[in-house]
Formats: sequence, C-alpha cells, structure tokens
Amino acid sequence: MRAVLSGTQRSAESPDSEMVTLPSGAARVQWRRNARARRVSLRIDPSDGAIVVTLPPRASRRAGMALLMGHVDWVARRIAALPAAVTLTDGAEVPIGGIPHRIRHHPERRGGAWLEAGELHVTGLPEFLPRRVVDFLRAEAGRRLSAMVRAKAARSGLIPARITIKDTTSRWGSCAPDGALAFSWRLVMAPDFVQDYVTAHEVAHLRHMNHGPAFWHLVSSLTAHTPRAMAWLHHEGPRLLRVG
Repeated sequence: MRAVLSGTQRSAESPDSEMVTLPSGAARVQWRRNARARRVSLRIDPSDGAIVVTLPPRASRRAGMALLMGHVDWVARRIAALPAAVTLTDGAEVPIGGIPHRIRHHPERRGGAWLEAGELHVTGLPEFLPRRVVDFLRAEAGRRLSAMVRAKAARSGLIPARITIKDTTSRWGSCAPDGALAFSWRLVMAPDFVQDYVTAHEVAHLRHMNHGPAFWHLVSSLTAHTPRAMAWLHHEGPRLLRVG
C-alpha cells in the first residue's frame, strides 16, 4: 500500500512537515536535510510520534519516502510502543526527581508555581497552565543541574563556560567545544541518581571530548551510578519525552 499525502493537512503545515496515510493510519513526517548525512535515515521522534526522515544534501524526498515505505511495519511498531502522552492539566501527575507530583491548579490565585506536600501548585488562567508547568520544571532543572555541575566541576578543577537548559529530544546533555554545557529540562523529572550521572558525563567532557578510557575513568570518579542510570534512561527515558 502506498503512502497518501493528505492535502488538507499538507497545506496547513510547512514544507518540512506533512501528513501521510500509512497502512497503520495517519502519521506526520518531518523532513530534515543534513549536510553531514551520507545516507537517508529515519527515526521516530518520541516526543510527538512524528516520523523524522533525514536526507543527505543530494537525496530527494522520493528516496526518503521509498525508505519509509520499505519500513512501514517497523514504523508502526515503534509508534504503537510509545508510552502514553501526559497532558499537563489539573490533576495530572508529573515526576520531579523521579517522584510523582500531582498538579493542583488554582485559577483564582496568583504566585506562579511551587511545590508543596508532594504536589505542584500552579496559579493563573487555565490556558496558561501547561506553559507555567513547563516554565517551573525548566527553572527547577536549571537550579538542580547547575548545582550538580558546579560541584562536580570544582572537584575536577574544571570550569564550564556556561550552563543552559533546552528542550531537546535526542540527547539529555551535551558539551560544546567551547566548554558550554546544555541539558534537557526533562531531565529534572528523572530520579536524582540519573541526574547525577548525566551531569557527571557532561562535566567529564570538559576534559575529554571523546568516550575513551580516560573519559570513563573520570566519569566513574564523579558518579557511582553509571550502569544503573544508563539502564534507566534506556527503559524509562522515553516516558519523559511524552510529557507536555
């Protein structure tokens, strides 16, 4: 069965995103052009279930669609296996440090958002609730992860150029050549031992921009949770990408 482009959806979206009808149902395809890619590839974005097709500079979308149609069963299985999405509404639960916190909305009050008795309290109009929850989690991620980074960097005699919090879906943390560290805000929802490992991993990259023996030796000196945290991220990490 061939993929069918949905004209009504396609006209409403950018040329880099379009709806297709696969044997398993409708799905959104995101087209990415990568100058360093050597072959056409595809993956499933765990945050929204979109099919991401990456094309080398000279590859056509026809080649990308051919690859997609040759792997429709794999695509269907991966999309079906995605964890249930968590909508940020009153009464929903979001983990903070691996501990579930129920969202309590107070539309009549002011004061932003705060943690109290194992709950995340949020004020303001209902339409602003999701954004305020994310803003709170981003700020909390910045506070917690920055403290961990600075403590580990000080132990190693290292100084990060800066620490930023982003909304990435392909990596939990990164270290740029200039020493700038970046982390996904979603990491704040993971247990503390996972945060401990990821910050140790990126701090170690300040000295070793590779994954050689010296790098892993430094990581092991900064955290005792590497195997356990890596396993947790592999099995549970996709759930964090489905929040929001």
